[in-house]
Amino acid sequence: PTSSPRAPARRAPGADSTPRREGPPRSVMRTVGPAGLVIPVQGIAPESLQDTFNDARGQSRVHDAIDIMAPRGTPVLAVADGTVEKLFTSAAGGITLYQFEPDSRYVYYYAHLDRYAAGLEEGDTLRRGQVIGYVGSTGNASPDAPHLHFAIFLLGPEKRWWDGTAINPYPLLGGRRGWSGG
Repeated sequence: PTSSPRAPARRAPGADSTPRREGPPRSVMRTVGPAGLVIPVQGIAPESLQDTFNDARGQSRVHDAIDIMAPRGTPVLAVADGTVEKLFTSAAGGITLYQFEPDSRYVYYYAHLDRYAAGLEEGDTLRRGQVIGYVGSTGNASPDAPHLHFAIFLLGPEKRWWDGTAINPYPLLGGRRGWSGG
């Protein structure tokens, strides 16, 4: 099976005209949150997410992201359509990917990856549910606790991939605390 969106099936003239569903496979659709974002780690259900957005990190900052625990090598999925803005390795985040959504208003940040999906390059177009990498523990993550550090930032007018206003992904991915629907 592939994690890429399915193409509409071709029909013979006179065949059943029932519309076919387009978009990600049904297995991906079961993990779509209220904002239409796919849970970025394959096989993780919304109810298993933990809201770590406001957790302290060090003495002077908060997390501004959620950590999604999963076995090393679990596929990481693009939460929405967009483009790969930056592939980057840092001391804190390790192997990271910054994805702009189509309107370049938001950036999705994926960190502590074990590796990227084969052939992935900056500028690539991504489809919601596409495999972009694999869960790891690079950077400052504990080797004993592989996870995806996932963040969303509202970009400023400069559209700098590294600079934006943090938005809590937890309710947007279907987490229940503080979520009032739709």
